[in-house]
Amino acid sequence: METKNYFAPPEIIDVAVGVGIKKVSTPYLKEFMLAILAGVFIGFASEGSTMASFNLLADPSTFGLGRVLAGAIFGTGLMLVIIAGAEMFTGQTLIIAAVLDRKVKLGRMLSNWGLVWIGNLVGGLFLAYMMVNSGLLNSGDNLLGAMTIKIAAGKVALPFMSAFWLGLMCNWLVCLAIWMSFAAKDIVGKILAIFFPIWLFITSGFEHSVANMYYIPAGILAKANPKWVEAALANGVTPEKLDALNWTSFFLNNELPVTLGNIVGGGILVAGYYWFIYKSGKKPSDPPTPN
Repeated sequence: METKNYFAPPEIIDVAVGVGIKKVSTPYLKEFMLAILAGVFIGFASEGSTMASFNLLADPSTFGLGRVLAGAIFGTGLMLVIIAGAEMFTGQTLIIAAVLDRKVKLGRMLSNWGLVWIGNLVGGLFLAYMMVNSGLLNSGDNLLGAMTIKIAAGKVALPFMSAFWLGLMCNWLVCLAIWMSFAAKDIVGKILAIFFPIWLFITSGFEHSVANMYYIPAGILAKANPKWVEAALANGVTPEKLDALNWTSFFLNNELPVTLGNIVGGGILVAGYYWFIYKSGKKPSDPPTPN
């Protein structure tokens, strides 16, 4: 009898429920430490994709190509989270499947979300600090520093609802990548499941709350370097946008709407949607063991 090396769509929801139960059952300290790792891993993906594409992104004629190249690299971050092991807020929105299945209490999920969000922020800030102090932002005659500031300034300048919708579409794709990785029973399958949706999300220019925990703090910290500021001004960052790039705009103008959009995109349009299709109206069952 042939054994499948993947779970079929109706089975993935049961795997997701089992994963959600495990996540909320992890001791708080360990969950927080794993969340810090995810912030660092996604930060590595963010800085690496910017390093690869900053000169292309600086030129309007090659901007789309720069997004394609950045997207091809960024998926490494989620691979590290899923395969090496870490806890990322955007992926935690899938715990909603376990809540809907009455296997996890709503309050326990919300406390997990808060803990992981803060841990991700710590990891993103740590990597942003290291990058700004490493000297790497001098790359390309300070153009990398300029683009780091320009990317951050653009993110905090988004209108609230634009940031919300970009966050929603982002985590719809990110959580589909995670969802498909649940289907795979081997490492190669998980890598392929992750790579393409993440490539699509970055190429599209959507907003990811955890990635922005690196992108925007890196830009804020980079403002302290006059050479990078001068290069940013020469590459289209206005003094007004530079002034608007600060810690208040980071949290209120970007993280708040993007986080809300991420919750809807992953929690409702992936976990909730598939739970309704495959589980609503059925008796609870023990989920299969996730891989």
